[in-house]
Amino acid sequence: MLRGIALALSLIFADAAHAQDLRPYKIENGAINLSLTGKPGDPARGRQIVLERQKGICLLCHSGPFPEERFQGDLAPSLAGVGSRMNAGEIRLRMVDGTKVNPDTIMPPYYRIEGLNRVAPNFRGKPLLNADEIEDVIAFLLTLREDGATGQSK
Repeated sequence: MLRGIALALSLIFADAAHAQDLRPYKIENGAINLSLTGKPGDPARGRQIVLERQKGICLLCHSGPFPEERFQGDLAPSLAGVGSRMNAGEIRLRMVDGTKVNPDTIMPPYYRIEGLNRVAPNFRGKPLLNADEIEDVIAFLLTLREDGATGQSK
């Protein structure tokens, strides 16, 4: 059933990221430590992606400190405090390709285009999020701290 959800997630993205060449990255010690873009992301844009039901669809599986959002998921860990639990590189690896951390994850690989099964033709060869969007989401998630952050960009 969880694999079916992962497949559904990969097919829901009606507004897939613009086709682009994937930027190279290196996995070291359970993280992708260098930014995919070479610059910091925008937390406000990242928040929009996390909350947008047709783009990031994070709240399909995750919950978080977003009281204005109804119907948050409970299949994956809460995003509350993620910025205290993980650094940017650890978050980046999970977003780029969570199977590198957990081969059985149901989280879709947001920045992988190879080795996927049953991908709709209009999504083939495209990442779900582009490098700028990945960095924006990371910048936002790092604001979600255990010290009382509300999910609002600082």
